[in-house]
Amino acid sequence: MTIITVTLNTAVDVTYTVDRIRTGAVHRLADARHRAGGKGVNVARVLTTLGRSALVAGLVGGPTGQLVRRDLAASGMAQSLTAVAGTTRQTVTVVETAAGDASVFLEPGPEVSAAEWRAFTGEYVRLLGGARVVVLSGSLPPGLSEDAYGQLVAAARRVGVPVVLDTAGPALLAALDAGPDLVKPNAVELRETVGAGDPLAGAEALRRAGAGSVVVSLGAEGLLAVTPDGVWRARPPGPLAGNPTGAGDAAVAALAAGLADGAPWPERLRSAVALSAAAVRAPLAGDFDAVTYRDLLPRIAVTALTAPRPADPVDDIPS
Repeated sequence: MTIITVTLNTAVDVTYTVDRIRTGAVHRLADARHRAGGKGVNVARVLTTLGRSALVAGLVGGPTGQLVRRDLAASGMAQSLTAVAGTTRQTVTVVETAAGDASVFLEPGPEVSAAEWRAFTGEYVRLLGGARVVVLSGSLPPGLSEDAYGQLVAAARRVGVPVVLDTAGPALLAALDAGPDLVKPNAVELRETVGAGDPLAGAEALRRAGAGSVVVSLGAEGLLAVTPDGVWRARPPGPLAGNPTGAGDAAVAALAAGLADGAPWPERLRSAVALSAAAVRAPLAGDFDAVTYRDLLPRIAVTALTAPRPADPVDDIPS
């Protein structure tokens, strides 16, 4: 049994490293790297490095799509990718070493036809037969309806496969009726999706709308988890400078592994925060610094905020 990661809007991730961005200036790159990316691909990379069985599913097309296929094969990662007529997008991340931060530029992705979507969903249903957990990550490419993730969540639930959903906005809201087991927005995505400034209130609103559990990424402040078993805050000992673009994907990998293992929530959150912080210390999204991970794991503080409580089915999320 494996963890299936689905990336409907795959990408070739281009990472540039500079000392500092200066508006209107010419920049000499210290480093430039190209490899297969997209949020689900990053999750699968982390899982594979952790020694877990993972398979990448999704949509690819054109020369950049071929690069995605070749890079995954060269990395020893299992894949089942559906071809589309359009060209897989590129994403560009510019890492500023002086500031310890990064800027990200995202192309929209290729238009997906109804026939291509049917071909993908047919393959997806077949893959569910060997899945322990499914991870659905990232934005929807043009051409897909807002309920695309909802369709994939419903298909997994019909065969008893738990689902982790990492998306935001209309795609997240449209999937809640299908009952994803875990959703993981970051604080900005949560606020933009539900209109609540307080992460706890926003997470509780998502649970009332259909999510089994909600884990909110709070950046350097760690994670907030609202679950049927209780509410927790998990915090790292301090912030780390580096490339934060893959930190959320590393957290999703840890949460998916914990879900597959049936691990207690404090254990899942401790691993997710440590792995997320370790990803910041790696130069590319999808990687993590193993020494940082091992060092941080026993130092993550997990605090129970409330006792377990049910989520009454009340939809108070603004449309």
